[in-house]
This record gives sequence, C-alpha cells and structure tokens, in this order.
Amino acid sequence: MPAESLRWETLDALKNSPKGKLKYNPDWLEKGEDILSGCSETPSLSPLSGLILKRLSGRPLQKTRSLSSPTRDTSPGLSEEGAALSSSLPTSPHQALLSPASPRATSPLTLSSPPLPAGSQQADDKPEEEDEPAEEADLSPVANPTPPPAISLMSPKATQVAGFIRICEEKHRAKAKAELNRRVELQERLVATVAGLESEQLKRFEELAELKQRQEFQSMRDMLDKEAQESLGRQEKLKEEHQKRIKILNLRLREAEQQRMREAEAERQRQADGRERLRALNAVQEEVLQLHQLLEPANALDHAAIITRGNQLCSQVSEVVRTTAEGEFPSVEDMALVERALEEMRSLVRELQQQVAQEQERVRREQQQEEERLKQAEEQARQEQEKKNAAAAAREKAKKQGLQASAEESTLRWFKELQEAANQCAQSFEDLNTTKDMQKKKVRMELQKAATIPVSQISSVSGSKLKEVFEKIDKLLSGRPVVSGGKSVSTSLHPHGLEFVSYKLAEKFVKQGEEEVASHHEAAFPIAVVASGVWELHPRVGDLILAHLHKKCPYAVPYYPPMKDGTSIEDYQRILGYRVEDSGVEAQDSFLKRMSGMIRLYAAIIQLRWPYTNKSGPSPHGLNHGWRWLAQMLNMEPLADITATLLFDFLEVCGHALLKQYQGQFWKLIFLIKDDYFPRIEAVTSTGQMGSVMRLKQFLENALRTKQIHPPKGQLVSSFWRT
Repeated sequence: MPAESLRWETLDALKNSPKGKLKYNPDWLEKGEDILSGCSETPSLSPLSGLILKRLSGRPLQKTRSLSSPTRDTSPGLSEEGAALSSSLPTSPHQALLSPASPRATSPLTLSSPPLPAGSQQADDKPEEEDEPAEEADLSPVANPTPPPAISLMSPKATQVAGFIRICEEKHRAKAKAELNRRVELQERLVATVAGLESEQLKRFEELAELKQRQEFQSMRDMLDKEAQESLGRQEKLKEEHQKRIKILNLRLREAEQQRMREAEAERQRQADGRERLRALNAVQEEVLQLHQLLEPANALDHAAIITRGNQLCSQVSEVVRTTAEGEFPSVEDMALVERALEEMRSLVRELQQQVAQEQERVRREQQQEEERLKQAEEQARQEQEKKNAAAAAREKAKKQGLQASAEESTLRWFKELQEAANQCAQSFEDLNTTKDMQKKKVRMELQKAATIPVSQISSVSGSKLKEVFEKIDKLLSGRPVVSGGKSVSTSLHPHGLEFVSYKLAEKFVKQGEEEVASHHEAAFPIAVVASGVWELHPRVGDLILAHLHKKCPYAVPYYPPMKDGTSIEDYQRILGYRVEDSGVEAQDSFLKRMSGMIRLYAAIIQLRWPYTNKSGPSPHGLNHGWRWLAQMLNMEPLADITATLLFDFLEVCGHALLKQYQGQFWKLIFLIKDDYFPRIEAVTSTGQMGSVMRLKQFLENALRTKQIHPPKGQLVSSFWRT
C-alpha cells in the first residue's frame, strides 16, 4: 500500500503541527488537571492535507479545487473516497477529523498540483513562528472572501490516516500514562524511602538527645561530687586554721599576761625608784640649803655674782621639789639637774672660800708688799745682775754638761696621774665593753654614736653650726637626753654612761687631731675651740683629753720614754707613738704627720676659749701650759727629726698668742732657740732629715727679721661667730 511508505512523513508533519508541540507537565497530577486537556480541541486538517491526499490517491489532480467548493468532481474515484471517508469518520470531537460543526471545517483547503506555489511554502513555515497559525491563516492560493460550504472527505486513505493518527495518539497517551504511573510509583517509593530515613534519623536524634542527657547528668553528678570534696577540704582547712588561730590567741594571751606582769613589775620598780629619787632629792635640797648659808660672807657686794648664782640654783632645786609635791616622782632628768646644781653649788662654795682666802691673802700681801717695796727697789738692780750672771752661767754649764735626757719629776708625776685617772675611768665601764647582753650592747652603741658623731661634724662652715654641735655635746655630758640617729639617748641609760661618754668623747677629740688636723691644719681651730669649751664646763673630759693625747703622743708632755729591760722593740715603738701592725712599723713620714696634727691641736686648745662661756677667770688649760711645754722642750736634749717638727708646728700655731701674752720674755726664748738650741738640733739631724730643720730655721729668721709672728692660717675671727 502506498500509504505505508508515507506514514513517517505524516507523523513528522503531525509532530510539527500545533497539537504535536504540546508539552507534558509532571505537575498536572498534583494540580488535578487532565493530562490530555491540550488535546480536547477539535482536530483539523493541516494546510498540507491536500498534498497528502493527492499522493495517497495515486492520481494526479488536473485542476486545483477547493475541498469546500460546491462543484463536485466528476471523478468517480474521488467521489467514492470522499463518501467513504465521510461515512467512516466518527462523530465525536476527539475522533472526527473534519466536521461541519467545527470551526476549522469551514476553513478552505486548497489542493494544488505540484509544484506548489510559493504561498504554500510560506504557509508551511509560518506555524513554527506563530502560536496558532492553523486557526487564523488561510493557505489557499485563491482568495475567497466568502468561505464555501465544507465537504466531507470519506475516502479510505483519509480514514486510514485518521486511524494512524488515533493509533499514534493512543500510543502517546499509553506512553504518557505509563510514564505517569512510573513516576507516581517512583514518587511513592521516594516518599517511603524519605519517611524511613526520617524515622531512622528521628531515632538517631532521640538516641543522641538521650546520650547528651546522660552525659549532662553524669557531669552534673561529677561536679556535685567534686564540690562536695572541695567543701570537705575547705572545712578541713578552716578547721586547721581555726586550731592555729586558737594556738596563736593562746600564745598572745600568755604573752599579754606576761607583758602585763612585766609592766606591773616595771611599775613597782618605777615606784621604788621614784621613792628612792624622792629621798635623794630631799637630801640634795637639804645640802643645797646648807651650802647656800655658806654663801653669805661679811662683804656680800664683792661676791654678788656667786650669791646670785647660788640663789638661782636653789630656785632650780625648789622648782623640782615643787613638782614632786603634786604627787609625782622626780624623773632621772630632774635628778641629774639637781645633782648638777648641787655640784655647782659646791663649786660656788669652794670658789667663794677661795676668793675669801685670796682676799685675805691679798690684804696680807699688800701689807707685806708695802713693807718690802723699798727693799725690792734696792735689790732690783742687784737681782738683774745676778740673773744675767746666772743665765750666762747656765748657758756655759749647758754647753759643758749638756741638757736633760728626760722630763722633770713633777711633769712625770702629772703624766702618770692623768694616765691612772684614764685607766680608772675605763675600768668603771668595763662591764659595758665586755657585756654579751644585747640590750647593753645596743645602749653602748647608741652612747658611742651620740658621743663621737657630733665631734665628726665639727667644721669651720659657720659659728651657728659649731654652737649646735657644742650644745649637743654639753647636753649629753650634763645628763640630758639628746637625739642621735632618730633616737633619744641619755647617759642615764647606764649607771656608768657618763664615764663611758666622757672617755669616748676625749678619745674622739684626740683622734680628730691625729687624722683630720694632720691632713688639714686649719681644722685644728674649730675642733680646739669646742674641746676648750667642753674642758671648761666638764674638767674631767679635759683631763681625759690630755691623757689620750699623752698616750698617743708622749712628746706633748713633753716626755721621751726610755726603753726598759724586757720590753720588745714593737712594744717600745708603740710607747713612742708609732703604729705597729702585722705588716710592720709605719713609715717615718706618716708618724711625723700624726704627731704634727696632735701637737697643732694641743697648741690651738691652750690659746682658745669658748666665746659663750659664763665662767670668769683663767682658762683651765691656757697659755701658761704652752710656756711650760716650750720650756720643758728646750731643757731636754733634741731628738732627730721629731724635735724640729714639733717646735715648728707649735710655734706656727701658738707663737702669735705667746708673743702677745709674754712679749719680751718670749723674744728671749726665741733668741735662745735660735742661738743655743738650734745648733743642737742640727748636730743630731742627718742629711736626709733636714726638711723640718730648714722649716724651723726659716720661721725663726722671719720672726727675728720682722720682729713679729703672724697669726696662723684658719684662726677663727669674731665675724665667724655671726654666721
């Protein structure tokens, strides 16, 4: 059959038709729509149906006719095929290809013989560009404004084509339904799979939640157990701390009780000491009043100053007694004050007695002088001649016999008395030096600092600073408390505190001369003026200063210690003033420097006096002792290097003051040194020791040439005390 070969072309034509371009939507089932709703329209023939029918007929058409033309073809074959096709077409809209009731049946169908006109090709291409070209375009090449009535094509070929179309549609519908069923089944399996996965996942989630809950419960239990253990540990620690605190409180209670007992004992001791001091105060007042009665001589006007001072001392003691009358015990400072007042009262009585005796002696001497004045006038000339003769004889004798090898007996006795007094003072506080009690050691250190530090602070910066240092030393020696190192220190801290302080203070003064003055000669004057003031108010300190000076520098006596039998060389060198250590004896230059410093300090002390002293009369150790020292030196054989050095230092510091005091007599002494004593010095001096000899010679020559001795450098002037 010829139609079999053209069915695939027919199917391609149907596929390219608007119905064949319908698309399947997988969401139709879910939306409740019909899958074939796009095929519910009435099918109609394509504009190319004429060509298909022409080829199916096997007979070429001679004329082009419209299928809808009212003129019938005379060809019996075509008429029969058309009738058969019309009778075989179904009446249903889904089965009929051409129906008079369908709007598409009224559209003209033009059959033309090949070749097809150009308009027919354009009509074949136009359905691909427009959505519904078959419903609106007329593919007939002959324009016919009035459509002819439709004719039914009932030919077998048309019926066969319609059958093929229905078969194809059924296949597509069956294929779509199978695909739909497959997809529905796939969707159901997917839903079942997802539901199973969700169920398993829910189980896993519940298991994980249960695991987390168990873990949280276990961690909470562990935390509670840990907190319980920590709480038990804290309780144990608190219990231990509580026990420790109880022990500490018990110790503190015992200590407080012991402290209370010590304070009670101290209070009892204080009461006992206070009563003892009160008895001593009454005894001191009684003695002061008795001594005051002795201060009333017949001629009171001549001793008004002593009597006034005695009244002041009585008032001081009465003031202390008045404070004790109010129910208080006298303090240690009060007792020291009244004891000093008693000592001063005794000294006033002695001074008054001495003045009275001196007055009596003066009156007696005046009477004797009046009687002897004439005799002295007669004998004066004779005595002058005798002195000259005696001096000449003495010089001649000295040249023949030589000078003394040692000091005079009185000088040696004085030297030994000072050393014994210093040794007794040192023995009085021996227990303080050798004690192992920490409290006593602390007291010893504080007293030593209070005594030595002020001496180290002496300088020539200003007079006010020097006065502060002196007042601090005076307060310490007077028994009053002073501040040292931020602490209050007093000699009353120890029964022998005053002896200890006096000894250490004197030792420090001499050490300053040995070190400070030896290096800086001008430092001798501020140190000496303070030492002189302390010496005047506290004579015992002055004696200790002399003892320390004589021990370290025996030439200040002057005294040349001889070497005794059994004495080693080192010990004898120490006696001479040398420093002997393990490394050996110190050099001669260092020895002379130290001796020079101590002699300069001694020369400054004998010519200076504290300017703020209230005492009248001569200095306790004045220029007369300087004259004595110089005379003793000239009466002894000179020593190499030492004698020249000490004479030069002494005369340079003290020569101006001695010249003012003794004038012509001092010049005689200078001439004696220049003419008689200096050749002896040169005779015992070697060539390498001529330095000190030349300095002494130059000093003597300058003094004799200028007829004066200049004041020493560094001497304190009156303007110094106003700074």
